[in-house]
Amino acid sequence: MTSSRRQFLHFAAGAAAPALLSGLACADTYPSRPVRIMVGFAAGGPNDILARLVADWWSERLGQQFIVENRPGAGSNLATDAVVRAPPDGYMLLLAGSSNAINATLYENLDFNFLRDIAPVAGLIRGALVMVIHPSVPAHTIPEFIAYAKANPGKLAYGSGGGVGGITHIAAELFKQAAGGLDLQHVPYRGVAPAITDLLGGQVQVVFSNVAASIGYIESGKLRALGLTTAMRSEALPDVPSIGEFVPGYEASSVFGIGAPKSTPGAIIDRLNKEANAALADAGFRMRLRGLDATGLGGSPADFGKLMADETDKWAKVIRRAKIRPE
Repeated sequence: MTSSRRQFLHFAAGAAAPALLSGLACADTYPSRPVRIMVGFAAGGPNDILARLVADWWSERLGQQFIVENRPGAGSNLATDAVVRAPPDGYMLLLAGSSNAINATLYENLDFNFLRDIAPVAGLIRGALVMVIHPSVPAHTIPEFIAYAKANPGKLAYGSGGGVGGITHIAAELFKQAAGGLDLQHVPYRGVAPAITDLLGGQVQVVFSNVAASIGYIESGKLRALGLTTAMRSEALPDVPSIGEFVPGYEASSVFGIGAPKSTPGAIIDRLNKEANAALADAGFRMRLRGLDATGLGGSPADFGKLMADETDKWAKVIRRAKIRPE
């Protein structure tokens, strides 16, 4: 059994331990004051947009204000640390996701253990990335790109948004490994937008981008989409195949959900989970998610906890094999 799975099972057992009557009493009056949702990235990005959609839903359904607080820095570690240290009363929550799964291995000296110190509340979405290339690259399919990259080792560069260790970086590293060890040079950027700008200018030849940032350039022919990182195709790009159709076992996505400090009463977690699932079942809410090109997750707190444990194990292997270190 992997360490991530042991930590998750340890948490799952502990999550049921708080006194039931006390938890029920808290849930009866919760929330009685505003609740903060911590987001480890700047306002305006997909993380922030998702958190605000959920905050609006909970505010309406639970009759109390849910406020998004952006605390960017260290790949979301600052926001996570704030929630780890918060009282376990349900009044500070975390928009958690792939960055937490990646950071568990990327950073060696964190003051917290995500799987141990954050209680899973609800899975929200799984988002796709799209592999886009500059039209000067003589490839129109994933197999053609792999063949060209192998014939020209070190001549192609890929840009990533969010710096070293972001999902657009790690997804590309997984592709390099799964495709047989491609020699592609990494050029990190502070965000996807500047990476796309340099891709348009030919300074880099490949970017693993979120769909929203690149779809306009794909449709205009300024960039060429070769494949999606998720197993399922995208409604926004129905003609773009999944990379996994050509590279067996390849899958990479941005997953998001909500976490809370460990020892948060189970009754509060269950109430938030119920309302999160109600949002994902609502046609209007799902329509708003389409702008993020994501599919809903849903499920129990344990389902989200298992997903995060699986993601942590998956990205740990990629990071160690590629010997990635934070900037």
